[in-house]
Amino acid sequence: MVRKLFSYFIPINVHKKNSAVSQSLEVTWNNGELVLDSKSTNYSYGSLQRILRKGLKYIGFERIRNFENVLVLGVAGGSVIKTLVDEIKFKGKITGVEIDETVIVLANEYFQLNAIPNLEIVLDDAFEYVLKTKATYDLIIIDIFEDAKMPNFLFQDFFINRINSLLNLNGFILFNTMVIDKKQEERNRIYQSKFNGNYSLRMYPKVETHNELFTIKKLS
Repeated sequence: MVRKLFSYFIPINVHKKNSAVSQSLEVTWNNGELVLDSKSTNYSYGSLQRILRKGLKYIGFERIRNFENVLVLGVAGGSVIKTLVDEIKFKGKITGVEIDETVIVLANEYFQLNAIPNLEIVLDDAFEYVLKTKATYDLIIIDIFEDAKMPNFLFQDFFINRINSLLNLNGFILFNTMVIDKKQEERNRIYQSKFNGNYSLRMYPKVETHNELFTIKKLS
């Protein structure tokens, strides 16, 4: 494909769409990869897929393969779901929660998300979903951004405790955060302090420069 070849030299825009939630969304060929970007940051594939793949690798591909239920909060183009299905060969149920219907339309059209048989997409606010769901999960992936910003509720006690209650024993949380200033560094240190001896928390700083990953295992 000519556009793919030229993308090694300069990004080639394929599709641009406005969204009420994410504002501007662009599908672009970049370095031979089809990626989904918002106005200021990579939303799916590209660097974001590398970041979340590292987080899944920290947890362990073989361990994840034996899980039964995975919850993905913040689907965007579905790059972490593609890693789960295509690379890890996860066969259990994946529930993806995404607030932006426009981004799912693009994910289906350009990344064939709707062709994944063990995936259920729920169009809902992540906060509302975790309040309502009665399901529990072996792995909860939190990857929620409003362009380059993270909603405050992700770091509040009520949401943290609710997420913890949805996690099965010996299950994992993978939380992707962005850290670009001292205030956000402090926010993450406070978040880290909220987990007691019932959890094993590991923090991985400077993943692809500005991202900090948390893996949290529920011990009891």
